[in-house]
Amino acid sequence: MSLSKKGRRLRRAVKTRAHIRNLGVARLTVHRTPRHIYAQVTDAAGAKVIASASTVQEAVRTGLKGTGNIEAAKAVGRAIAERTRAAGVTQVAFDRAGFQYHGRVKALADAAREAGLEF
Repeated sequence: MSLSKKGRRLRRAVKTRAHIRNLGVARLTVHRTPRHIYAQVTDAAGAKVIASASTVQEAVRTGLKGTGNIEAAKAVGRAIAERTRAAGVTQVAFDRAGFQYHGRVKALADAAREAGLEF
């Protein structure tokens, strides 16, 4: 039986999530769609969301030309880093959710690192 594109992506994400669970640190999860990009930081147990940011939020998308491009991903990366550091967390593990580390996912990660998150 052949898996769908989404099924293959989620299958790739399982190994990474198992490794992150063993690390016992907060997890920065990224999800992208063609129109928006979302990021959230959950605690080590995965039970509580510490911070979240996305291009759907008005505060993040002000001044952006579009919400599905690299500039928008950088804005989300800066916002998630700022909100996470305000909550008192600086060390996270990056969960790209099976997405290729390229383009918008990489731009979000680089912007979050520049804004003070360590992963």
